[in-house]
Amino acid sequence: MSSAGGGSALRVHAVRLGPGQELLASLQAFVQERRLRAPFIITCVGSVTTATLRLANATATNTNEVIQLSGRYEIVSLVGTVNPEAHLHICLSDAEGRTVGGHVLGGLQVFTTAEVVVGEALDLQFTREMDEHTGFPELVVQPRSSGSNES
Repeated sequence: MSSAGGGSALRVHAVRLGPGQELLASLQAFVQERRLRAPFIITCVGSVTTATLRLANATATNTNEVIQLSGRYEIVSLVGTVNPEAHLHICLSDAEGRTVGGHVLGGLQVFTTAEVVVGEALDLQFTREMDEHTGFPELVVQPRSSGSNES
């Protein structure tokens, strides 16, 4: 188990993405430009026209559990961390209100807007390391070393 911090200080950032922008790549660029070291999604609302998601049954050796959506979908929820190898889960609803969700692989093309509020734990640093038990790069939480609290 990887844990650190208890009462970590928080900084809040916000970004609005417009039609045609790809949500995952845009968030990763946002995080990189601002040199955020422990970023996570606080909230997101908006809509997309495409999405590529990995479903819950997928493993590191069985990656066939991937769906590609095309149409108009509302973003009902987006959660996760956005360090260089983002780990995001999304829930989308279609025109009839039916929902689908999964692990974001990419291809989230914004339809009208994506309003994203990103938090940063200022006392922590997130990295990812390959976990031999899961076969996936998993979150490693570490205290941020003093003097590296960049703004």
